[in-house]
Amino acid sequence: MSEPAANGSGGGYFKWSEWPLHGLIFVLPMMAAYEIGTRWLASRSPLEPPGQVVAFALMQRFFLWFGANGVMLPALAVIGILLTRHIIRKDPWRLRPAVYVGMAIESVILVAPLIALGMALPQHLPLWNIDEGTVRWVILGFGAGVYEELVFRLIGLTLIYIVLADVFRIPQKPATIVAVVISAISFSMYHYWGHEAFQWRSMVFRTLAGVYFAVLFIFRGFGITVGVHAGYDIAIILLRQFSADT
Repeated sequence: MSEPAANGSGGGYFKWSEWPLHGLIFVLPMMAAYEIGTRWLASRSPLEPPGQVVAFALMQRFFLWFGANGVMLPALAVIGILLTRHIIRKDPWRLRPAVYVGMAIESVILVAPLIALGMALPQHLPLWNIDEGTVRWVILGFGAGVYEELVFRLIGLTLIYIVLADVFRIPQKPATIVAVVISAISFSMYHYWGHEAFQWRSMVFRTLAGVYFAVLFIFRGFGITVGVHAGYDIAIILLRQFSADT
């Protein structure tokens, strides 16, 4: 869970794709799809709210506690946190377009274990909950990937680890394991915040998914984790649409 400096531009794809700057560039299109998409949906149906990712709404509520109000604040938080981590790590300010292509391919590949897990339990549902049309599902799927990973991994997991390791002086490995478990359970229970009824099967699936995302975040960085999360949600949406059409 430490933040080592990159110490130069070497390291290859697996090192470069972990850089916070590359993660930010990778997730920017997903953030734009969510921000622009929700406004487009609202303009098409002014009397019908386009829906909102709960984690996004929680971030807005958090800023309101401090007197700040603005629909762009959660997006600015993502940008600010990742740029701050980039500066702290002293990574080079060098963009590598080929890395983003690799991150997209890797994200698609890493969706497969989640789909296999959902089939094995069996549980086959998006990792967030809203009952809307396919286009709206896809738009909100991008938002869920970005803002749920912001809340539960980039902020939540990191803060839990800092408290355990730096405040309570728990060794690194146990602190990491406890932080992963707490963040995963919190991620799972958060999905029952709204109108979805609690079910043990979906709770176990989402907890295991939360562990999976936490491990990805630790070893592969924020960008890949967001890509896998959003990729899974959208894959399930498309699979459901395909099943309904056949």
